[in-house]
Amino acid sequence: MGLLKNELFVCLDCETTGLNPETDKIIEIAVVLFNFEGIITSFETLIDPECPISAESMAIHHITDEMVRGKPKIKEVLPTIIQHIGRHTIVGHGITMDISFLVQAAKNCEIPTTLGSHPYFDTLRLARLYGESPTNSLEKLREHFNIEPEGAHRAMSDVLVNIEVFKFLTTNFKTTEQLKERLSKPILLKCMPLGKHKGRSFSDIPVEYLQWAVNKDFDQDLMFSLKTELKKRRKGNQFGQAASPFANL
Repeated sequence: MGLLKNELFVCLDCETTGLNPETDKIIEIAVVLFNFEGIITSFETLIDPECPISAESMAIHHITDEMVRGKPKIKEVLPTIIQHIGRHTIVGHGITMDISFLVQAAKNCEIPTTLGSHPYFDTLRLARLYGESPTNSLEKLREHFNIEPEGAHRAMSDVLVNIEVFKFLTTNFKTTEQLKERLSKPILLKCMPLGKHKGRSFSDIPVEYLQWAVNKDFDQDLMFSLKTELKKRRKGNQFGQAASPFANL
């Protein structure tokens, strides 16, 4: 059994020109090898995406075209990143997006990688499981756990905060096996995490919206939560009809 406190993990974060791994590019990456005692090694770099950075993404990370001009290209740093990750489990917030960007970059550069099937722990899902933070953004989790801020919303500052958040969110688990086992099952969400009903309890959302949302391609936790609420509604209606023989008259 791999005790969590003895394990080595890699926490990483990418800043990008946008949100689509197929069309957008990585402009900054931070990779930190750590255990529960502290940081072992770290690597960070700005990356020249060879394309303009969108105003929307610039407003989030404040990385400008001037800042990345002349920096290494992704092809030059990707082998180092893959080497740092090694066989260690990856940790990150919404980490599947970061992994998707790295996999696409490797594909574009024709660099072989197994990152697409690499083991990972997503602290966004761990936060949903924990369920006691008002929202599950990394910044709100930092505030909730009274973690010192690490500066601007940049790759390395996010990684350093993310590592501390990961430690808090895993306190009820002793082994990596326990953690993997729990995260292999869907997590019931308390509130709608997105869309026009964001922040509302599922029980307060109109049934028409739930029926529309359940046919979309959302993640397993949201789909599970939508289906659970719809099942409750159906049972409620059946109960009401059974209780009153005149319900349909």
